[in-house]
This record gives sequence, C-alpha cells and structure tokens, in this order.
Amino acid sequence: MSRILIINGHHPYPFSEGKLNAALVDRASTFFEAQGDEVQISASAGDYDVAEEVAKHVWADVVLLQYPVNWMGTPWSLKKYQDDVYTAGMGGELCTGDGRTTSRPTEGYGTGGTKEGAKYMLSVTYNAPKEAFDNPQDWFTQGTSVDDMLLPTHLNFRFFNMEKLPTFVAYDVMKNPTIAEDFARFDAHLQAAFGKVTEPA
Repeated sequence: MSRILIINGHHPYPFSEGKLNAALVDRASTFFEAQGDEVQISASAGDYDVAEEVAKHVWADVVLLQYPVNWMGTPWSLKKYQDDVYTAGMGGELCTGDGRTTSRPTEGYGTGGTKEGAKYMLSVTYNAPKEAFDNPQDWFTQGTSVDDMLLPTHLNFRFFNMEKLPTFVAYDVMKNPTIAEDFARFDAHLQAAFGKVTEPA
C-alpha cells in the first residue's frame, strides 16, 4: 500500500472551469483507491492550511501534480501554493535548505532534499497540439519537448530529492479535444507507472 497525494493545480478562468483537470484527479484517485492505496487530495486554488499541506507532502510516497499549463508555466494559484508550502518545508520536512554550506558555497546546490525514495508525476493539460513539441521545424517551440517546458516544476521536486515518473499530457484540449482518448491514455499511463503485479494463484 502506498500513500498518494494528488494536487489539483487548476485555477478557474471564465474560459476554463477546470472540469478536465478535476476529472483526471478523480480518475487517479479511483485508480489508486482500487489498488488499496491511501489517497489525499489537495487543491491550490482557494484556501489551504500551509502546515497541513507540508504534512501531506511528508506523508506521501507519491505526489501526483495535475494542472493546466498557463502561459508556459503553472497557474498563478499553484505557483503561490508552491511558494507557500515548499518554503515552509525547508526546515527539514522537504529539504534542509539548498544543500550548500557556508564553507563550500559553490558546491552541492539543490542537494538538500529529504524525500529520498519518494516519487512524483506531472500530469498536465495543454491547449497546444502534440505536433508543436519535439519538432525543430516548429516556429514557436523550436524543438522543445514538454518536459523541457516543465523543467522548473521538475526541478522543484528534484530539490526535495524525489524521483521523476513519466509525464502525462492531454494535448489540444480546447481547440481539438479528444477527451475519451485522453482518459484511456491516462488510465494506461497510471497502470504502467503504478500498477501492482499480482502473483498467479
């Protein structure tokens, strides 16, 4: 049995209520609970208790961060959540500072994480089409991959010494949505990353 923290990082906008991200959070929760895992769910929009959110991260074996990519980054309420919660966890809960010492200030930056053995997964929704990524001929992204675009968020978790799991992406969710196919791919992605192998009777 694993302890799973799922964070819904959607921020509501008039053109985006967050139904898809909420549905993906629900699917993930159902998947993990069916396996017998313990699940807690947080949301970055609205009120949250910083100390409780730090405690959830300490408790979790896996953090699944579900969010829409907004202006090439995280929604502002998710960034605020990260600023609040991750800064509060720098006293040893998530990391012991940045890993450096005053006697060796140029060495070891980013090595202060205290979550060794824990894992994380990013699951994002994009208005951009899949064809915009990993394509050197694309005028805008110029060959950038999705994980390149998500590097700051990946580095947040690496700062805590957490292990990266493969990223899930739902592409083109506003102009050319394929929601049923996205759900099927998401289910398969979770199974591949977290599915428990059952021994034959």
